[in-house]
Order: sequence, then C-alpha cells, then structure tokens
Amino acid sequence: MEVADYIPPFAQWRSVASGSASGRFLEQTIFKMTEKEKMLHQMMYDANNNTDLIEERKVAKELCYDFNHLRPSDIVGQQKIMRKLLGKTAGDSFTIVAPFWCDYGYNIEIGENFFANHNTVILDGAKVKFGNNVFVAPNCGFHTAGHPIDAERRNRGLEYAYPITVGDNVWIGAGVQVMPGVTIGSNVVIGGGSVVVKDIPSNVVAVGNPCRVLRPITDEDKLKSWDRE
Repeated sequence: MEVADYIPPFAQWRSVASGSASGRFLEQTIFKMTEKEKMLHQMMYDANNNTDLIEERKVAKELCYDFNHLRPSDIVGQQKIMRKLLGKTAGDSFTIVAPFWCDYGYNIEIGENFFANHNTVILDGAKVKFGNNVFVAPNCGFHTAGHPIDAERRNRGLEYAYPITVGDNVWIGAGVQVMPGVTIGSNVVIGGGSVVVKDIPSNVVAVGNPCRVLRPITDEDKLKSWDRE
C-alpha cells in the first residue's frame, strides 16, 4: 500500500455518510478520540505535543536504557526487561542484542526464535509483528511512523502510523530500513542496505532502494555450498 493511496477511516466515513445524522455522529466521535486512539486507528494524530504519548515514550525509553546498560552476560535480566517492554514474546527462545530502541514497546510482537542484532530501532506507533524464525542483522529499522509531505502540518507535530508485518523464516540483511505499512511474506531474504517501501511476497530474495524482488527461493538453494574455497 502506498502512503498516497491510504484513506483514513474518518475520511471513508465522511464519504459514505456525509450530511446524514450518522455522519454527524461519526464526526462528533472522531473529535472525542484521544491522540492515542487516533494513532492506533491509523489516523493523523499529534505525536509531539500530547502529554500522554510523550509519557508513554519516556517509559519505553527508560526500559530501553536499562536494557542497553546490562552486562552482555545478564541474559535473565535482558529477557525480563524485554518481556516488560514488548507487547508479546513467544516462548523463551528470543535474543535481542543491545543497543535496542523503540517508541512504545507494547505494539511490538515477536515470534519464536526471534533474533535482532545490534542497533535495531522499531518506531512502533502502529503494530510491528514478527513471525517465527526471524533474523534481523545489525543497524536495521522498522518505521511505522510517517509525516505529511506538506511542511505546515508536519511542523504542527502531526504524523501517522501504519503497521508493519514480517512473516516466518525471514532474514533481514544489515542496514535494511522497512517503511510504514509494509508486509514482508514468509521465507524471504531482504538484501543488506535495502529500503522496503512496498510489500514483498513470500519465497523470494529481494534487494535494493527501493527494494524489489530479485528472484524466487527454490529447492536448488538447499544444494548450494557456502564453504569458501
């Protein structure tokens, strides 16, 4: 989904019920929504001036700080903080290598055998879901947050957040940046340095800026020897 193609739910409501009693009710409802509710409904919201969201980000950053300053050998302490920070962790088989940063934490869900290397950044204004057996190389970012193209609204602190989903058995190469609203399928390899702005289907190798499908992953890949002669 392209950002330009996205129509916020409120805009859809107005187009369906404009001028009707139900339309007026929906307009009144939107004005009563909190900035967090707008954020979670993929609508424009004030991220920079809302005290509730600012406080939630402070809590998450404090937990990230505590995590990043633990000794590498303190696996129990690391997992304890991550279970408190993240919205969902599947089982005990996950590893996140410091430093790690996120905005809220509660919008992040990781599957079994999740691994994230140094300098992973997740801006989780919207849900960020990882399946099972996802490997994330160093210096990767998953960015649900975006800003209006026009400076006037952007300077007022308005932004949006679209969810990111990563399937099972995915390897994200070093320095990859995943943009708002992207879904990456299962059994996928994303080449290092890629900028992923559109959905990537399952069972492919994809690379580039913007990231594009390079080739399918087939049974022949299981036969390749990676021993360097």
